[in-house]
Amino acid sequence: MGVVRIDGKIQHYDWGGRAFIPSIFGIKESSTPCAEYWMGTHPNGMSVLSNKNSTLEEYIHENPSKILGTITATNFKNKLPFLFKVLDVASMLSIQVHPTKKEAELGFAAENEAGIALNAPNRNFKDANHKPEIMVALSEFWLLHGFRAVVQINEILHTIPSFHSLIEYFKDNNIKKLYQYIMEMEQEEVNRILLPLHQTLKNQTDLEKSSPDYWAMKAFEQYTQNGDFDRGIFSIYLMNLVKIEPGSAIFQGAGIPHAYLEGQNMELMANSDNVFRGGLTPKYIDVPMLLKHTKFESIEPKILNGNIYNHERIYKTECSDFEISCISLNSKEIYSQLKSKGPSILFILNGHGEIIINSTKSINFGKGTTFFVDDSEQYTIIANEKVVIFKAGMPS
Repeated sequence: MGVVRIDGKIQHYDWGGRAFIPSIFGIKESSTPCAEYWMGTHPNGMSVLSNKNSTLEEYIHENPSKILGTITATNFKNKLPFLFKVLDVASMLSIQVHPTKKEAELGFAAENEAGIALNAPNRNFKDANHKPEIMVALSEFWLLHGFRAVVQINEILHTIPSFHSLIEYFKDNNIKKLYQYIMEMEQEEVNRILLPLHQTLKNQTDLEKSSPDYWAMKAFEQYTQNGDFDRGIFSIYLMNLVKIEPGSAIFQGAGIPHAYLEGQNMELMANSDNVFRGGLTPKYIDVPMLLKHTKFESIEPKILNGNIYNHERIYKTECSDFEISCISLNSKEIYSQLKSKGPSILFILNGHGEIIINSTKSINFGKGTTFFVDDSEQYTIIANEKVVIFKAGMPS
C-alpha cells in the first residue's frame, strides 16, 4: 500500500506519568507508570503492523530500497534510521550523555567481545549507533542542557555556602576538573557538602521552577537513600536550566550532558538506546563512561521554533539521520505530501480525519493512530476537526 498503520510500544519506566500516554489511546489511567511510547524498529520496542502478524522491521526487509528509498537504504544499511517517541516525564530522570557514531561502534564491539549480554544491567552500549536527538515540547517542559557559562558557575560556587569548598577546583575555570572531582568524590564527601544545602532548602516554601533550588529539593526527596544524597544534584546547579514552551524544540548532540526534569514532549532520535548515566536515576550508573564521553564546555541553549510551510512546522537541525515536523490543520483544511523523501512516521496527537493515498484509497484516523509511510509515497490528509500530527522523516 505504501501507507500502513502500525502500533508502537509503551515503556513503563519509573519516572513516567500514569495518565497522559493512556489518554492518547483512549484507555484508563494506568496502574504502572507510562513513560514513553516508541514507534520504530529498535529491538527494545519494535512496532508491529496493525491487523498483520509482522513487525515493522520485517515489513521493511521485504523491499528496503523501495520502502526506505535507495539513498536511505544505502546510507543506513537497509535499516530505519530513526526512533520516534512520545514522552511523559513526571519525575526527573538521569544526568546523561550519548556517544558519537564512532564511539558507539567501538564500544558496542568491545562489550560484545567481553561477553556482556545485551540485557545485562551493566551494559552501556545497547547497539552500534549514535543517539543525537530532538524534542518538541507538548507542555511546559523543563530540562538541564549543557554546562553553564564559566562566570555563572563561579557565581554559584561563591553564592552557595556549602559549595565554597569546591572553589579551589575551579580556580582555572576548568569545567572538566571541577565536574570530574564532584563525580569521583567519596559518598561521605558528597553527603558532607550537600547536607547544609538540604537543610536550607527544607526550610524554604516559596521555591520556583525557574530556580535550581526547586529541582534540587525534588532530587533530595526523590533520590536520597539511606541518608546518602545523589551527586547528580550538583549537575542541577552547574548545567543550564531550560524551560521550553509548547511547540518549541531543542536539539542535543553527542557529548552534551542533559537531563529531563518535567513535562511531555515528542522526541526523535537516531535508532539507538545508548545512554551513559551519572546520577538522578535508579538505573545503571557508569561515571567513568559518562566522563569519557562528555563535552566539558559552556553552552548557550538554542531553542528552535521551526519554519512553517503548508500547515507544517519543520524543525531543522544539523543531523542527517532524521527530521521532525508538526502538521496542524483546522476542520476541512488539507495537507498534501506530493512525494516524500525517504520513509516517515505520522503520529496523530489530536483530532480525526482521513488520509487519502495516491488519490484512490482512503483511511480514517483518530487520536493515537500511527502510520508508516514508504519513500516517495503521495498522500493527502483531510481534517474533520482540528488535527495535530507529528511527522518523523528524513531531512527535506
